[in-house]
Amino acid sequence: MTLMNSDEHSFERRLADADWRSLDTPFYVYDLDELTARSTTLSKLFLGLFEPSYAIKSNPNLAVLRQVMKQLDHIDASSAHEVERALAIGLEPSQITWSGPGKRASELRAIVGLGVSIVVEAEDEIELIGEIATAAGVRQDVLLRINPDHVPKGFGASMSGRPSQFGIDETKAAGAIARIMSEPALKLTGFHAYTGSMCLSPEPIAENIANLCEIFSRASEAAGIVPEKLIFGAGFGIPLHDGQHALDIEQVRDLVAPHIEKLSRDPVLGNAKRLLELGRWISGPSGALVTSVLSSKVSRDMPIAVCDAGFNNHLAAAGMMGSVFQKNYPFVVLRQTGEGIEAVEQMLAGPLCTSIDQLSRKISLPLLHRGDVLAVMMSGAYGLTASPTRFISHPEPAEYALQQGALADITESSLNHLGTLTRLNVK
Repeated sequence: MTLMNSDEHSFERRLADADWRSLDTPFYVYDLDELTARSTTLSKLFLGLFEPSYAIKSNPNLAVLRQVMKQLDHIDASSAHEVERALAIGLEPSQITWSGPGKRASELRAIVGLGVSIVVEAEDEIELIGEIATAAGVRQDVLLRINPDHVPKGFGASMSGRPSQFGIDETKAAGAIARIMSEPALKLTGFHAYTGSMCLSPEPIAENIANLCEIFSRASEAAGIVPEKLIFGAGFGIPLHDGQHALDIEQVRDLVAPHIEKLSRDPVLGNAKRLLELGRWISGPSGALVTSVLSSKVSRDMPIAVCDAGFNNHLAAAGMMGSVFQKNYPFVVLRQTGEGIEAVEQMLAGPLCTSIDQLSRKISLPLLHRGDVLAVMMSGAYGLTASPTRFISHPEPAEYALQQGALADITESSLNHLGTLTRLNVK
């Protein structure tokens, strides 16, 4: 099975052909056709093994959410306002799972009893949810997030096998289970684990899935329950830098299938809903940040192009989201005012008054000049909302949806103060 866009440059081509020339830069653009293709591919490829669950945090724009959820049935929220966003696009509470450390009591009071599954990540959180559910006179479904002792090599960011704010250590899971079972207002309905992200090799992903199957089996035995829901962190990566290749998800499916088929025959675990939580793989390749060159110069023999977007608009592209060394995102020149086509090594800087504002330290592109326009590809995940947009008060990028060659403005003025988000009373 292949994506609709078998040509890896098809989004680039559609973006180049779109009517973006009258728009003010910087802006983000999300290809709704690409979102549809990637969401559909996941659903079809893993049919019978997993049901994909979209992680809102990767891209929370309401138009993006609506497009993705035309193909998927489940969503993972990491804050009460993300729960609101899921409800705002018409999802039922039963389709939403709320995970993440540090849940506020005010958020919990708004959501407990609503029908959303809450993932608990600390023993004092178990106590707090139990108190709130008891006071509300409801019984709240919870899942326990388990932090595995081991994560296979190959994941770009590991959340397991070391001190972590996420979940309960595997060695302490039995105690947390007992704590949940002692709360009459809580119902333990399943387990959750997310061990790492940005993996581009099928083998570590399959090894991780196999390990989670074993962990969930032991946890269910310790709890003495037949779980209703098991959430597997996917960790699917996307190729962001030179030398990286797209993850072969067909091979992932072939490698994980025996483990999941074995799980499905288990008399205790076999009937549980199996969710595969992921976001970046869907939204990342479906978006780009478009930026213009404001100024160009040569400093100590290095050509420098100063763009109107910097780390205030795209923190990840500037190498500030967990990277030890900055590596270049893929850039495409959409408009070139000069005549040279030969690639020249140059620096791309942002407009901020700090020396660390660099979109690339060295990248080979045709020599850039004032008025040239670039697109930072692979930017549909952890872009705008993961960046310090208010730093130095430059204009915040607009957001556009691209579908069938047309661009539509889908900019949101505020994530927390939208008129559509009225289902919850969270302060």
